[in-house]
Amino acid sequence: MPSRIAPTLLATGWLLFTGCAGYQLGPTQGREAGSQSVQINPFENTTLEPRLSEAVTSSVRKQVQQDGTYRLNTKDEGDIVVTGRILEFHRAGLSFLPDDTRTVRDYRLSITAQVTAKERSTGRILLDRPVTGHSTIRVGNDLTSAERQAVPLVAEDLARNLTSLLVDGVW
Repeated sequence: MPSRIAPTLLATGWLLFTGCAGYQLGPTQGREAGSQSVQINPFENTTLEPRLSEAVTSSVRKQVQQDGTYRLNTKDEGDIVVTGRILEFHRAGLSFLPDDTRTVRDYRLSITAQVTAKERSTGRILLDRPVTGHSTIRVGNDLTSAERQAVPLVAEDLARNLTSLLVDGVW
């Protein structure tokens, strides 16, 4: 009986040891947490939708602070300068009312921004690509109110995607 327990314990220990081999604790890319600062300039809104710039900029700043890999610097002295231009605010119908196939019940909202991250000291471009955030909303009687309530959620998704690219991106 003891001869069967030893191989089982060995296999279990091996699985536990190697099961988390792909995970890394703390900041990635060999950087120490907070060793570099990032300056996030207000995003420029080129869409017709008002107040997107404030929602996206504040969400990106909040997400960078929560992540902790970079220090947020708001005094124009960041090691990395992030700028962005909101290119698109898009609404697409996902589902329709069962008794009226022309009336949309759920929409998917998305915001796309062209984001550039540049090292202040060298001028080297670290990131220059579009980043998108999405959310789904259920429309009641007032589409405008539903969109207004969903914009912060879409901005938070965009901020999570951008922060992931900044922190884990391959430069």
